[in-house]
Amino acid sequence: MTRAKSIPETVTVHIPFRFVKRGGRKEMQLPNGASSQSGIDDKLIKALARAFRWKRMLDTGEFTTIGELAQREAIAPSYMTRVLRLTLLAPTTIEATLEGKQDREVTLARVMEPFPYAWADQRLRFS
Repeated sequence: MTRAKSIPETVTVHIPFRFVKRGGRKEMQLPNGASSQSGIDDKLIKALARAFRWKRMLDTGEFTTIGELAQREAIAPSYMTRVLRLTLLAPTTIEATLEGKQDREVTLARVMEPFPYAWADQRLRFS
């Protein structure tokens, strides 16, 4: 009868990473060449949240003009207008972004540039 090798009780896995502070938050930094599994773009999600919040404030009549709201938020009206345009993104693009499954071309810098309003044309531009 052959004796099987014993299976160790514990397994040690070494994952090379380090924590770094960015903007008062701790982030996990992977070594060069390693990629994160998460495709979540925090900056883009924050901009989407702002856009929909500002749109709601304008739609409910809390503020009557973009200029008035921009003054309250202490930002330039032109910047607010560019961010508000994000509410015109296709729902599938927004949903994919929130899940971290957006195409690589869907970045904050790219969507802040003028883009087509037709959702079919957006798919062509961002894929």
